[in-house]
Amino acid sequence: MTTFDATLAQASADDRRTGRIRQKNEELILSAAAQEFAHHGYKGTSMNAIALRAGLPKANLHYYFTNKLGLYVEVMRHILELWDNAFDNLTEDDDPATALAGYIRTKMEFSRKQPQASKIFAMEVISGCECLSAHFNEDYREWFRGRAAVFQAWIDAGKMDPIDPMHLIFLIWSSTQHYADFSDQIRRITSQRRVKKDDFERGTETLIRVILKGCGLTPPR
Repeated sequence: MTTFDATLAQASADDRRTGRIRQKNEELILSAAAQEFAHHGYKGTSMNAIALRAGLPKANLHYYFTNKLGLYVEVMRHILELWDNAFDNLTEDDDPATALAGYIRTKMEFSRKQPQASKIFAMEVISGCECLSAHFNEDYREWFRGRAAVFQAWIDAGKMDPIDPMHLIFLIWSSTQHYADFSDQIRRITSQRRVKKDDFERGTETLIRVILKGCGLTPPR
């Protein structure tokens, strides 16, 4: 290997190492930001508080994210990307009972594993969606209509009862996210310190049975 080749190889290794460090720090910052925004809301959260939770100098936050709004929008974008990607998997050729049960399970897993994300989204919507106004544009509405069209295709093919697709989607979203957004209510009513995995599993099976039965479908085994 020539000196030039060795230099290129070292530079490539350094770039990979820098990329891994950057990715790790960004994930750390996003996780800390999600926790702070979930507990204190956008206005009650400071970049300094996020830096302290992340265990990084405040200057590092500004290196990756220019300001609090940019960081908040990135947290929201990450949340919506996860949710929307899961919904993209539904197609007209799917068996509706299997597809809906799978989607409900996926959404409940998001609520169990990433409750802060759901709470941040809920607070943003309740406060008027100001920071998400650019996201809920015509492209998003077109995407939503495409998802509703899958439900309508199932109905037209006689695979499920004629249920309003839009309101069915709203029902699935609200019922699955309830277990994250209102976890404090659930644990107080059940006299538990936290909502356990067992609770999510029972809740998942209940939602699948109620929603699918309401659509004229038999829940899959």
